[in-house]
Amino acid sequence: MNRIDAIALWIVAALGAAVLLSGLWESPRESRRMRGERTEVVFWHFWGGEDRAVVRDVVDRFNASQDHYWVRDVAVPGNNLDVKIFLAVTGGDPPDLVNQDDPIVADWARRGALTPLDELASHEEIEELDDWLFPAARRLGQYDERYYALCNGLDVRALYYNETLLKQYGLAPPRTLDELDHIAQTTSLVDNRGNVERFGFLPDARRLLAWGAVFGGRFYDESTSRITADDPANVRALDWMTSYRDRYGADQVAGFSLGDQSLPGKTFPLLSGRYVVVMDGQWRVRDIAASQQRQRTAGEPVTEYGACPLPPPAGGQSEAGWINGNFFVVPRGAKNPEGAWAFMKFWSGFGGHETEAAQTCAAGGWIPVASAVVAEPEFQSYLDRQPLMRVFVDLAASPRQIPIPVIPGASYYDRQLRDAGQRAMYDAGAPPPRTLLEQVTERVQAHVDRTLESPDAR
Repeated sequence: MNRIDAIALWIVAALGAAVLLSGLWESPRESRRMRGERTEVVFWHFWGGEDRAVVRDVVDRFNASQDHYWVRDVAVPGNNLDVKIFLAVTGGDPPDLVNQDDPIVADWARRGALTPLDELASHEEIEELDDWLFPAARRLGQYDERYYALCNGLDVRALYYNETLLKQYGLAPPRTLDELDHIAQTTSLVDNRGNVERFGFLPDARRLLAWGAVFGGRFYDESTSRITADDPANVRALDWMTSYRDRYGADQVAGFSLGDQSLPGKTFPLLSGRYVVVMDGQWRVRDIAASQQRQRTAGEPVTEYGACPLPPPAGGQSEAGWINGNFFVVPRGAKNPEGAWAFMKFWSGFGGHETEAAQTCAAGGWIPVASAVVAEPEFQSYLDRQPLMRVFVDLAASPRQIPIPVIPGASYYDRQLRDAGQRAMYDAGAPPPRTLLEQVTERVQAHVDRTLESPDAR
């Protein structure tokens, strides 16, 4: 047995153990095996914590809504869910449905591991889906002009700001990049030795995708199938991000950013007073609401917060940024793909299930994938209770919110962009942004070309 065979056997054994252990994460309630004439739908997902209860509620509502299928949800904890899926497919015993949030659609579709949705849905449904979904949700699910995934929730980034502090400085929320830079310089606290105690704002080195879109950049040219990380607008975006390193020093920028990751639990750095303005996703709305409630309970003054879109530079794009989300895929070889399709529609709201989807999104604090779900009274009531969410929901509908390109090697591209951003901001001796992004373009294009030329390319 050679080394590669031994490693493969070890991986398969590890998968078997993981799947057995994942059974321990099934609901402790009454077993949801086949009921009467119903057909079981095995559903793998990554949800845990308080979100697990929301998933169980969706499953229970679906099971109660019809008498054809019975969904059994299995929480598969830990990383490498995509590896477990692929091994299950190659082993001939995949789940019927998987919820995923990594950029794997193109890679798995190209390898034949996913069932195209046009094999499950009618031509009329696919056409309706095109009109029904937000632009970003369409992009996330399509590869080679076919749907391989159905998005069921979007993740959007915007700027959160400490409104109480901005008012103390006589400042308004930023509408332009110049205003954001002014806030950063005005509200940062630096001691006599030049050590930063609080950043007014600091670009996240991992988020060049977001700021590149705001500057008007493109990361992939679909007409030529070429990687364009070094688009001039992306270079300008990274130049601007790097200006913060030049102003405060690479060591301080790197140290402060790494310090955010060492905060207890998943503490939001804005709430700990480390920033006045920070970029983050809609899930922080829940953290802010909880923090304000603790202040009320303790009889303390309540800190006010706000949210706004990423502000563009002159000539840039408004309501632009990087977006990703959760999506359903049906593995090739699934025993009950029809039941999987029915559950996908119920959760996402497609096919007349908008009211059910609104209930799900309101319960989880999740962003719908279609305006028809947003318009539902229950979701509008949720937005009235959590007004900060409106900014994120409005941005989700923008065609200028872009995901990492859905291409083979998307995960590799994402890592390369993050690495380039971190080198630019954390290393004073790094090559200039243009050189870094030219290197990304060259590496990723070579990776994509090799992938498409491999024997299993389809």
